[in-house]
Amino acid sequence: MTTFVQILCKIRSPRLPFPSSLSETKKLRKTPSVPWQCAQFRTCSGAASKSSETPFVPLEGEIDTGHVDFQANFVHNYQLNDQLQEILGIVQAGGGERSLKKHTEVNKKIFVRDRLRLLLDDYDNEFLELSSLAGWDMEYGRIPAASNVCGVGKVRGTWCTVSASDATIKGGTSYPITVNKQLRMQEICQQNSLPAIYIIDSGGAFLPLQSEIFPDKNHGGRVFYNEAVLSAQGISQLAIVCGSCTAGGAYVPTMADEAIIMHKIGTIFLGGPPLVQAATGERVTSEDLGGATLHCRVSGCTDHFAATEEEGFAMGRDSISTLNITPPSDPVGWKEPLYSQDELLGLVSQSGEVKGQMRKILARLVDGSRFHEFKKLYGTTLISGFAFVKGHLVGIVANDGELSHDAAIKGAHFAELCQHRNIPLIFLQSVSEDESWAEGNYELIAETLKARAKMAAVVACMTVPKITVIVGKSYGSSSFAMCSNSFDPRFVFMWPNARVGLHNPEEMATLAAQESGKPEMEEKLREKFQKQSTAVFASSRMWNDGVIAPQDTRNVLSQCLSILSQQACNEPYTYQDRAVLRM
Repeated sequence: MTTFVQILCKIRSPRLPFPSSLSETKKLRKTPSVPWQCAQFRTCSGAASKSSETPFVPLEGEIDTGHVDFQANFVHNYQLNDQLQEILGIVQAGGGERSLKKHTEVNKKIFVRDRLRLLLDDYDNEFLELSSLAGWDMEYGRIPAASNVCGVGKVRGTWCTVSASDATIKGGTSYPITVNKQLRMQEICQQNSLPAIYIIDSGGAFLPLQSEIFPDKNHGGRVFYNEAVLSAQGISQLAIVCGSCTAGGAYVPTMADEAIIMHKIGTIFLGGPPLVQAATGERVTSEDLGGATLHCRVSGCTDHFAATEEEGFAMGRDSISTLNITPPSDPVGWKEPLYSQDELLGLVSQSGEVKGQMRKILARLVDGSRFHEFKKLYGTTLISGFAFVKGHLVGIVANDGELSHDAAIKGAHFAELCQHRNIPLIFLQSVSEDESWAEGNYELIAETLKARAKMAAVVACMTVPKITVIVGKSYGSSSFAMCSNSFDPRFVFMWPNARVGLHNPEEMATLAAQESGKPEMEEKLREKFQKQSTAVFASSRMWNDGVIAPQDTRNVLSQCLSILSQQACNEPYTYQDRAVLRM
């Protein structure tokens, strides 16, 4: 088994070495940590000014990194991160070496991630890739990134959503999970008023699964519906055709506000040359049937003719420049936390529990480790308050135990404050088991349910942005009040150790086996429920926007807040039409 010391030896400069004692820890406080770069979420670390003072009171975040529990937790969570990075490495390689060689050398096309480098201002440092694990080990096979690279990046300073086909993965074929991913990107586009860019190189739907792709309300046709609705709302839609755009996919560029097509590699048609020959006996080339010349000169389905991919993506950048959107200006003068973000790995127990550690976690996420706590002495199993994340003012709601009656009342009150002041709200979710329920105090149970319902109602009706990070366990009804995925957070992420499900897998397996009358099935059910509760499983099914390493959380939150600020720059503030409802 890998030891704590061996892991530290793998951490290269300029990262700070982990101290082996509390006294050494104090010596390192004056030097800010250098966050690890996550393969899934590459972000810009920025530069902190030391001239300005962050308001609020510093949090007590000291820990003994030499303690045996800290080191055991660190090793365990480091290995979870390693497993995550290994999966992400496979995902980012697309369809593999053979497919990539065919794509670039035979078909003379640029790999999807290199296309993003041509389009975006800084793909390697500013692109927030979302749902990278979608399609991982599905029932119908392993579809890396669901054959579609999606995320949010800057084009000429403007944040845009990007949905880009990866033709090295089964020709860019769309699976049911691909459709889910595209619809999620359009949802993010609408919620945050972000221009949408579609980079198309796809052979269309995977026909054996057509019944799960085509007919229903939230299947493939919804993508085209959303294009029209988003355009009507003033949210620009841009299509860049640099490969096949067949069958239903042909509607994406023809329904976009503006469309660019690449000469000799971009094609748009409902049925390709083989189908034309089968139906009419006529032989026709892809270029003559639906190439760039035809659609720019004859049909008018596309607006810009690009001789090369490089020229086409330059045109795409120019088109974004015409949208008349004011790019956000990120805050300056913020300070790094007083404590190393790498230490977050030692604060999560091997069981995934973070109870009692939440203030120490916050001390490693917020500017200057400073926090203005709200109702500190009331409902103590829920922590709420204000802080800055790289200069962005936020409200924070974080579990440090079960969501009790008082904690839920406090959470509802604080959420109302954030709504009234137009402050984005970050939920750090670690929902513990309902300890008080086991006592059989039915009056308390009833009151707790009502309080949770109140908090859930407030959170559901909030119009200010909400971001959720599941840092521990997320089981049962408490997770709804803490803004789980069904409560429309703008973004939702999980740590590798996090768990999500209806209930604790152990107890669910026992209960299910008893109810079925087959106690011998308990172990098999336990394995099934354990697998289905993991962060990777949840992300592969699009139950979140990605799995992020704990030490990358501050960077990811900062990037999300920067994306949200673009909407605030370009849309008028809407006042709340009622007073804050306290208790």
